[in-house]
Amino acid sequence: MIHSIAHLGAELKTARQRKKLSQRALSEKTKVPQGHLSKIERGETDLQTSSLIEISRALELELMLVPRYLIPTFKALLREIITTSEEQTPLYSLEQEEKKNV
Repeated sequence: MIHSIAHLGAELKTARQRKKLSQRALSEKTKVPQGHLSKIERGETDLQTSSLIEISRALELELMLVPRYLIPTFKALLREIITTSEEQTPLYSLEQEEKKNV
């Protein structure tokens, strides 16, 4: 395992699974061989920038270079976005309750 990229592979795998894509389907979208995708996700191979860009785009992710001193600010913004989106999702619907009472 190449420890410097292991976390990146794990994040790409999580993003792929969130999109409900198999490695084979992602391979077809990106033209990156399925076996190579598997090694990337396990952190067993070094990742070329061109492959990373193709995989990221297929998973609707954007690559950005963020100065280290801004990382805490960036993470705080992400937490705020996640918290806000969770607060807006109702846990139940009145329509469901009305159907039960009928």
